[in-house]
Amino acid sequence: MGLPKANRLRNRRDFRAVYEQGIRRYGSHLTLRALQVNDRTSPSPSNPPLIGISVSQKVSKKAVIRNRIKRQIRGAIRELLPLISPNWKIAIVVRPGAAECKYEHFLRELKQLLVEAKIVINGN
Repeated sequence: MGLPKANRLRNRRDFRAVYEQGIRRYGSHLTLRALQVNDRTSPSPSNPPLIGISVSQKVSKKAVIRNRIKRQIRGAIRELLPLISPNWKIAIVVRPGAAECKYEHFLRELKQLLVEAKIVINGN
């Protein structure tokens, strides 16, 4: 099961903005890039956080392994989604060597990176 449509970072322009202007936090297996959005043209004061996942062929040449990693990270994001502040665009980049990681590792590291970046509403 994927992320809700309202929480997906989809187009190339958004990814590029996050990569060029966003903050960076590094973990042992993940890199978090995030950009806070202050969109004055939007009618709603708070937009849901938009999240994208990038897994390069440097992580694994096998698509099966890359897709498994993406599924595990999406599961961790779904668990942390209620804690994430609105008005953020987040790109999660998987680093080489993450192929042997389990779901619990991704969950723990992702939560730690979100707390470091001050994206999580509360650190519970």
